[in-house]
Amino acid sequence: MRVAIFTEPHRGASYDDQLRMARLAEDSGFDGWLRADHYQAMGDDPGLPGPTDAWLTLAGLARETSRIRLGTLVTSATFRLPGPLAVLVAQVDQMSGGRVDLGIGAGWYEREHRALGIPFPTVGERFDRLAEQLAIVTGLWSTPTGSRFSYAGDHYQLQDALGLPKPIQTPGPPIIVGGRGPKRTPELAARYADEFNMPFRTVEETAEAYERVREACDRLDRRATGRDPLVLSAGIVVAIGRTDAEVRRRLAPLHEKSALPPEDPVAGSPAQLVERIGEFAEVGTTRVHLRLTELNDLDHLELIAAEVLPKLVG
Repeated sequence: MRVAIFTEPHRGASYDDQLRMARLAEDSGFDGWLRADHYQAMGDDPGLPGPTDAWLTLAGLARETSRIRLGTLVTSATFRLPGPLAVLVAQVDQMSGGRVDLGIGAGWYEREHRALGIPFPTVGERFDRLAEQLAIVTGLWSTPTGSRFSYAGDHYQLQDALGLPKPIQTPGPPIIVGGRGPKRTPELAARYADEFNMPFRTVEETAEAYERVREACDRLDRRATGRDPLVLSAGIVVAIGRTDAEVRRRLAPLHEKSALPPEDPVAGSPAQLVERIGEFAEVGTTRVHLRLTELNDLDHLELIAAEVLPKLVG
């Protein structure tokens, strides 16, 4: 089981806060440190000192860490054009020595789009744009050096792009596609992704999502393309502690009003988190993303490293 840390800096975190946590996660033996791609907090708290850009942050972390994988869970396709996004992620992959994961989704939080003047199309158009972005990003990365890449879509058109720079990872950084959608999400994951992530739901709901993705892989005959099977991952909201008081303190932010849909947190002892990860493993999960709400609560991360990670070896 690969265990990554997932963070939400839009709740309130500076670059230095994120660097401190990413370095501790690396030193503690975690597989990855991934962050949300949002420009605004989702409750009434403004999230001081304010938002940080996901990919600018990851570029900095790429130079200040050495082993841990870095990425987004997930980049909003509404925030960036696909051609520049391919350049951006390839450059950060180079800067990290080949340690980047690109999680990408259609975008969903309307309020931050309206606040910053970012167009927010209908959900159908957002998924259409996501599909085109996936085709373009993977197409640019896989174009042989010296060749050109063109694309004529309904929303994006590229003409004779060089497909440069190339990322270190080939044919490109692993792509993560995830979500609860029953139709388009599984098909996009089967066609373009290296990892499918089910975020913060029950084991039963996650197993059902995995089955939809497996069916999509069979329907699109993914194996015939010679690609590796999809990594199946799960997001887990975590609020554990040594005492009931610690648990209550870490659980408190999850009760605050938020635009997020209902979630299924693990609130209790380290042993309960070990048990939940084991349940996810039984339905096919091979990577978990543990969402820690407070970036400055480094004791939370240290507790998981000391009491959970050793139980998952072997």
